[in-house]
Amino acid sequence: MAVYIIASIDITDPDDYQEYARQAGATVAQYGGRYLARGNQIETIEGDWKPGRIALVEFPTAEQAWAWYNSPEYSAIRGIRQRASHSRLILVHGLPEQPA
Repeated sequence: MAVYIIASIDITDPDDYQEYARQAGATVAQYGGRYLARGNQIETIEGDWKPGRIALVEFPTAEQAWAWYNSPEYSAIRGIRQRASHSRLILVHGLPEQPA
């Protein structure tokens, strides 16, 4: 069952964050993930949530998502994101596939 990592990111150091963004996509793909959305074109519909940037990443399984997050490749750049932004990440399990 697919899982989704949703990241809410408020960038504090754009130059450092650019370095992270340049490298992150390859690590996601290496572990079977793909970006479904990312960027700062965000419209708040309800409430007061106003993230500076959102990333929505899909992985085929939770195991693959955790393998990516804890991988040596991602661990090598995760600190850049953490230094260059205030980030919040959650993992959301998708719905089981329904028979046709």
